[in-house]
Amino acid sequence: MLQFIIQGRGGQGAQTAGTILAQLFFQEGKQVLAYATYGGARKGTPVSSSLRVDDKPIRMRCDIEKADGIVCFDPSLLAGGNLLKAATEKTLVLINSSFPKEEFSHLGNFRVVTIDAKSVARKNALGRIVNTTLVGALLGLIGYRNVELLKKVIGETSPVKTAENVAACMDGYHLASKGVQ
Repeated sequence: MLQFIIQGRGGQGAQTAGTILAQLFFQEGKQVLAYATYGGARKGTPVSSSLRVDDKPIRMRCDIEKADGIVCFDPSLLAGGNLLKAATEKTLVLINSSFPKEEFSHLGNFRVVTIDAKSVARKNALGRIVNTTLVGALLGLIGYRNVELLKKVIGETSPVKTAENVAACMDGYHLASKGVQ
């Protein structure tokens, strides 16, 4: 079973990122369990999306305790360590940051990867909305290969700026696949 936690701030697209991943894996025929949690329903408050993916039915309904991947939309959410409670030495921690991964070595012995998703999003006329870039990066890092299905799902889940979202996702995917860290 694969388990992912995605965390951002309201308005950054973390919940949408979870929805995209859930749709993608579901359309591949996988079993998916996805849910979101959030504080006050306003822009800027922490928002989390959790996702489990497996070939067989998922019966586990508790919080994720050992994540395979954690996607952090905003590095300020790493303060206090709550986001990393589910991380192990094998956990991929993908951080949206222009800083190199060495800047986050104080977090612990995790597989940290940074990507400047905001720059990629801006290059693709998406402003500060980084969700499709980070989805692409995560999938590139875990070795996901069905790029045509990924493009299709991004197109289906992006009601506006569809071409821009697909391009940002592919940019994130290719950057991560090439080992940008």
